[in-house]
Amino acid sequence: MGKLTAQAIAERALQIGDAEGIEAVTIRRLAADLGVTPMALYWHYKNKEQLLIGMADHLIGGFAPKEADERPWQEQLRELILGLVRTLRSYPCAKTILEQIDPITVPSFLTVWEAALRLTRLAGFGVEESCLITKYLLDSAISFAGAPVRHRAGRTPEEVEEIGRTKRAGLQALNADAYPHLVEMAHLLVTPLDARLYDTFGVDLVISGIEALAARR
Repeated sequence: MGKLTAQAIAERALQIGDAEGIEAVTIRRLAADLGVTPMALYWHYKNKEQLLIGMADHLIGGFAPKEADERPWQEQLRELILGLVRTLRSYPCAKTILEQIDPITVPSFLTVWEAALRLTRLAGFGVEESCLITKYLLDSAISFAGAPVRHRAGRTPEEVEEIGRTKRAGLQALNADAYPHLVEMAHLLVTPLDARLYDTFGVDLVISGIEALAARR
């Protein structure tokens, strides 16, 4: 292979993480896959934590926030968060990676956070509120990206369908007097969600809340 780069290592690590889980991502495994010695990888990543940070930076780096423009802050903020969600969703292991590291150590994550802070300040929020709002927003983006497909990881379509049937039967068996809405909506509550609908509705819901809060200023 050509010159070994940090990006090439991170990309291969993401491929392994997506296919087999983060636990399968080790320096020794990566070295074997890339046809090099472990020491060649340590030149770029001294330990597993640094590797995870590199993986996170590589995957989020695939999403470049747009420059500030004249559109309403709501539209720009929605585009920013939805873009982040869809980028994270393209890597099934993304949520697990971000749960194991401090996002502040990830340069590309800081770029997204900076853009979100700029837009909340533009919306009229103060410094403390902007900090809180952007933390909620970014945490929500990470959750949105993992939620609809979390239960499918490592399972066949048949296994996913069987899990759904079991959950649906459990909800339908509840006491209808005590849980009328759970029983009524049992089918929808356990049906695998369309990721695009889940993402857009969820982001719209969060942005609408921020917009309503801003209107009370």
